[in-house]
Amino acid sequence: MATAQVLLQRFYYLASIQDFPLRGIVLGTLFLACKTEENPQTIRNIINVVDIVVKRDRGYPEVVTDGYDSEYYELKNEMVIGEMQVLRRLAFNVQVELPYGLLVNYLRSLELTDQERVSQLAWNYVNDLLRTPVYVCFQPETIACGAIFLAARECRVGLPTSPPWWAVFDANAEDVVQVAKAIRALQARKVPHIIPLSARELKMHGEGVLDEHVAQMRKEMRDKLDAEMKFANQEKNVDEGDGGGKRSQAEHVDDGARPKSRRGARDSTSRDHNRRRHTSSRSRDTRHSSYRPH
Repeated sequence: MATAQVLLQRFYYLASIQDFPLRGIVLGTLFLACKTEENPQTIRNIINVVDIVVKRDRGYPEVVTDGYDSEYYELKNEMVIGEMQVLRRLAFNVQVELPYGLLVNYLRSLELTDQERVSQLAWNYVNDLLRTPVYVCFQPETIACGAIFLAARECRVGLPTSPPWWAVFDANAEDVVQVAKAIRALQARKVPHIIPLSARELKMHGEGVLDEHVAQMRKEMRDKLDAEMKFANQEKNVDEGDGGGKRSQAEHVDDGARPKSRRGARDSTSRDHNRRRHTSSRSRDTRHSSYRPH
């Protein structure tokens, strides 16, 4: 997941979201990250997970695509195109170095592992920064130091200054402060209630009608699901009623009186024909075996 988010940030540093809608690039980066991290997943699993997350976020009925409808094939095409575009824009440079391992080592070196709140806050900050372009602008060492700096400041824990602790970890003081400011800005930023995923939704978002469209789609999908469930229950009740009557009638029907099916009649005719051929061949063998030359 973290690798996919970094690839997503890199891609949109080189391309516009108006030219490449978000949904296809999200699918493509997830598919590509599974390959680079040697954790392969099937296309269907990735599509189903993304589809369920979107439906849950928008309040749609959480119905999984069956893998054979037009919606599934549309998402599959978007995934393949998205992966190709990411590889093309990044020139196949998809290697990602994450700061999690460095963060653990730095906390141990600073003897902060016993400070549970500091460690947890620093880890949370590193996760939150995946939603920002920080991973594209700074090295992993700087990101880890920025998270530790802000976490220690929040918990009022002192850090060594002689020599400066960030210099020991090959980080620059100004960059560390910039990372901490990015975390603060992220906490103050309001996330849109509905994120546009396609070009059509992006246009609706610009016109200010995306919320109404999502609410209408939510109502239509729920009404459709209710109608399908109601129809399925009616069919089930009809089948149960007819099945009982058919079973009661079948108990009084003699096996010999049941009409043979067309396939059963063909099988019976074939058996009779084979029996006649076998009998004639045996008669010929008997006739030849009784002949004795003088």
